[in-house]
Amino acid sequence: MGWSPNPAHEVDTTVPDNPNSSTGRSEAMPDVSRVDEDAALIQGDEGLRSAGAPGVTDEPTDWRLLFRPAALGLIALVSIAVGVSLPNSPFKLDMPGTWFFGVPSVTPPANAPPADPFLGLVTVYGGLVLLGRVWYRLTVTLRTRPGVPVRYLWVVFALWVLPMLVVAPIFSRDVYSYAAQGEMMSRHINPYHYGPFTLGAGPYVNPVDPLWLNAPAPYGPLFLMLDGFFASASFHHVLGTVVLLRLAALGGVVLMGLCVPRLAHAYGKDPAALFALVVCNPLTLLSLVGSAHNDALMLGLLFAGITVAKRGHPVWGIVLCALATSVKVPAALGVVYIGWEWLGPNIPWRQRIRPLVTAGLLATAVIGVVTVISGLGWGWIANLGTPGTVRSWIAPTTGVAMGITGLLHLVGLQLGLHGILSVTRAIGFVVAAGVGLYLLINSDRFGGLWAMGLSLLAVVVLGPVVQPWYLTWGVVLLAPVAGRAMRKVLVGISVASPFIGLPGGRQLLVDLAHANPLAEAAALLALLAVWLVPVDRWSAWGRALTSHSYDGVSEEFSAHLVDG
Repeated sequence: MGWSPNPAHEVDTTVPDNPNSSTGRSEAMPDVSRVDEDAALIQGDEGLRSAGAPGVTDEPTDWRLLFRPAALGLIALVSIAVGVSLPNSPFKLDMPGTWFFGVPSVTPPANAPPADPFLGLVTVYGGLVLLGRVWYRLTVTLRTRPGVPVRYLWVVFALWVLPMLVVAPIFSRDVYSYAAQGEMMSRHINPYHYGPFTLGAGPYVNPVDPLWLNAPAPYGPLFLMLDGFFASASFHHVLGTVVLLRLAALGGVVLMGLCVPRLAHAYGKDPAALFALVVCNPLTLLSLVGSAHNDALMLGLLFAGITVAKRGHPVWGIVLCALATSVKVPAALGVVYIGWEWLGPNIPWRQRIRPLVTAGLLATAVIGVVTVISGLGWGWIANLGTPGTVRSWIAPTTGVAMGITGLLHLVGLQLGLHGILSVTRAIGFVVAAGVGLYLLINSDRFGGLWAMGLSLLAVVVLGPVVQPWYLTWGVVLLAPVAGRAMRKVLVGISVASPFIGLPGGRQLLVDLAHANPLAEAAALLALLAVWLVPVDRWSAWGRALTSHSYDGVSEEFSAHLVDG
């Protein structure tokens, strides 16, 4: 990244679309030799108009450009919220007392007839499809219409996030584990030593996933202190604690949004386009705010630390990244990169050791102070393997172990899954560490933020468990430096990830297997209609890009952009 004290004149290290390139290109300078949105940014609206783009008018870059996508995105998210709130929805915890509405007032009898799954299926999955389509077209439009004020994107974000603040926690029950750990903190029970079950039966413990009832917390002391404060501030009311935890997640996302304009300036990106890619991202809205994961708070502090360091204040950047590490440990990578690039680019590695050690000591001191204040000790370091309790085919290291075990059982070799899983996960850890070290050493060639984001993605993909909210670590950091190829990857991850690991998926398949075929066909037709209905003709600019477009730039005037 290069923590230059004069960011206005900063030219970053290279971030090529092909990372294997030996020369690359500057992170801060767009590549005008390629037909993508960076060329459009250089040429500007006037260049596109002079190219004779059909349908392009003098339409101002104001709220009118965003009105329809804002409304369509709101419809999509309201659809998701309604579908999740239906009785017996598999997309939320359907337990009495777990939310203000949309949950049973009493536990239904065991012989109660199952609810029809199709209305919820169409509204939730249809909303996800519509949201992905609208968000993608919004990012394309903003890249080809640079200069839209970021304040209008804040309005879009406010509209889109509102349904996620009203509805019950979706797609995950982790926030109930947070709430129980906060109640433990308020009762002076160390969550590093005990699981939520130590509270005994009650409203805080009942919603917790049984997998985590006896699992100690792997989170940092800053988060647990905040967690305990929420439990006390809500007067030990579980729903009040959950609401405060969701607002904390919202605060982390807002902090990212506040940092976007500065990072956009530093890396030569349009602030509105970057805001849409990071803050209005479906993964951000659904997995961070909707699910109320503490990853949002970690990412907000990490994003702020990187931004401050980028503005020439590496010490404050390290402090903020250390606070982020006190929420979740992956943020420690921010400390490493700030220390590694403290002296700037193209510095021999021997000269980097001293600032790297200094950064590590400063971060350790900050975390140590937080640990002393919390009174919890360093037990969270030993608990970092707790998420690995989950075994899912989605994680490559876990899926390979499960596949090998199944094949061995077929040929009569009764080897246990645990031993093979330990080997595959150890290999994944070594490979991820090797990838991270390689990217760190070559960060001058790849670019610091690029290398950091790829390192976090490697940690997630090669780790013991892959969760959608984990993927936000890499998506958020890569967004400011992503070229055309990487941006397509980020868009694909952001659109597909909310579908990964949706709770109740197995029960949903069972319900579908026993459902009326006519109802299934109607549901599929409804989803197909959502997939095919035109949603991107919300402006003259969008109409000009609808036909013969390639990555948001019309082929009819792409040659003009290349030739200048």
